[in-house]
Amino acid sequence: MFLVLVFLIWRIDSPRVERFRANMIDRVLPNFDWVLLPVTSMANMLSDFQSYARVYQQNQELRRELQQMKAWKEAALQLEQKNAKLLDLNNVRLDPKYTFITGVVLADSGSPFRQSVLLNIGSQDGVQDGWAAMDGIGLVGRISGVGRKTARVILLTDSSSRIPITVQPSGQTAMLTGDNSALPPIEFLESPERVRPGDRVVSSGDGGVFPAGLLVGQVVLGRDGIFRVRLTADYERLEFLRILRTHPAEAVTDPGGLVLPDPQAQPQPQPQAQADPEVSKDG
Repeated sequence: MFLVLVFLIWRIDSPRVERFRANMIDRVLPNFDWVLLPVTSMANMLSDFQSYARVYQQNQELRRELQQMKAWKEAALQLEQKNAKLLDLNNVRLDPKYTFITGVVLADSGSPFRQSVLLNIGSQDGVQDGWAAMDGIGLVGRISGVGRKTARVILLTDSSSRIPITVQPSGQTAMLTGDNSALPPIEFLESPERVRPGDRVVSSGDGGVFPAGLLVGQVVLGRDGIFRVRLTADYERLEFLRILRTHPAEAVTDPGGLVLPDPQAQPQPQPQAQADPEVSKDG
């Protein structure tokens, strides 16, 4: 009934009732601030929540943009690394007699017991078994298996890999043996005491497996006390490989021919013409 009465008073359009309403509001409303305090607090909380929702939404958008920026950064780094590797392939100075062909790595073996990669070049490009593969800086492995359009490269870390090496500056010759680890061991060192960690390791060229002087890596001392090689090639990012066209050396069947000239190849002296006795008499 009180609410109905208040409603009716508020609906009456009269100057006296209007003054009554104004006086009542002036008397009652200041004393009811404590009643309006929860309402004001709830309104402020609602406004703060809306602001928080907008901040949260902006934060999510910034996170998405940051993820996109990270993806773009990774793509830029990969392009930069590809460019650097291609520049390395173009700037490496090799023996003039060694020509090369560059291939793209299609896939790896994906097996812990076999370390190899597959290239997009094959016999139609002239690739042959045994040719050396480099990543532009260091030796990676050798061709082992050639198809018409693809070829497989056995890496130096593979357990079936054996290459002769030379440790510089001591000049010690040894064998680099793959063991499916990132640091293949050095075996058959002539004088291990002359080898130090940090020494440079290159291919020796013995046996005609690889050309001599190709950079392999540096000597490190493993936890097991065995000298190993930290390979120069970046095996984590093998994308382009340079295949060296190496041709077998000319076979020497007559060792003496290296010192003495072949008598059959020497020109025979022409016999001197003898004077005709009758011509001499007439003269």
